[in-house]
Amino acid sequence: MNASIPVTRTTDHGTAKLMPDVDRERAWLLTVDGAPQSYVDLDDPRYLEFEYARRLGYVLDTVAEAGRAVDAVHLGGGALTLPRYLAATRPGSRQDVVEADRGLLELVTERLPLPDGSGIALHAADARAWLEGAPDDHADVLIADVFGGSRVPAHLTTLAYVREAERVLRPDGLYLANLADAAPFAFLRSQLAALAAVFEELALIAEPGVLRGRRFGNAVVVASHRPLDTATPARRAAADAFPARVEHGAAVREFIGAARPVEDIDAVPSPEPPDGAFGIG
Repeated sequence: MNASIPVTRTTDHGTAKLMPDVDRERAWLLTVDGAPQSYVDLDDPRYLEFEYARRLGYVLDTVAEAGRAVDAVHLGGGALTLPRYLAATRPGSRQDVVEADRGLLELVTERLPLPDGSGIALHAADARAWLEGAPDDHADVLIADVFGGSRVPAHLTTLAYVREAERVLRPDGLYLANLADAAPFAFLRSQLAALAAVFEELALIAEPGVLRGRRFGNAVVVASHRPLDTATPARRAAADAFPARVEHGAAVREFIGAARPVEDIDAVPSPEPPDGAFGIG
């Protein structure tokens, strides 16, 4: 068993630190360059500490009937919070995790090992490059949670990237992404515009204060060709300590407004968070 003392390591893309949670015996917080990245409870992988992770979990619970195994792709690995969650809630699932930082993967698997038979395959690769090499109709769900530092890399913000994601998904598959922005939401609107150009169904989950432009924050976006179950995530997100709202359909189209998808030639990373937006003491 790992000793419950902080571990710091320089990885390929930054300085990673694993810190034990004093309130939960085998729970750990992963930070990268000081920004909270993942939280894992090895004894209870169903426990999701971060609000955005819970919102993603609420949607993942609707991918198929409860307990049914699924095929999932995770772009961005971190401490493997959501892969562990799916392995616990949907035993037998086949999961691919793509993480560009090989050193981070090595740290996480060494200090927070996956259980035997987890069904989780790890790939040290660039997310888009791996996606472009993946077969058609490969996954039931694709979760994108990729940050270089605290920004989504430019090549994962474009219409061409969304088309690759759609190709890798099965016809009734779900695309989920964790994004961050603030008013006037140029980045978030462009991402939704790209998804709207490819998928029929869209949903947006965020705290009302973020959607009203009062502060910088996370937004979970969901896209699919099939009708989305928004009632279940909406009910659960509304009951959180920091309640979130689910927008879908016409409300999302209105939010997009005149925004256009981003082409590869024009792509830039997501906006830099303001000082203190996600940092810890």
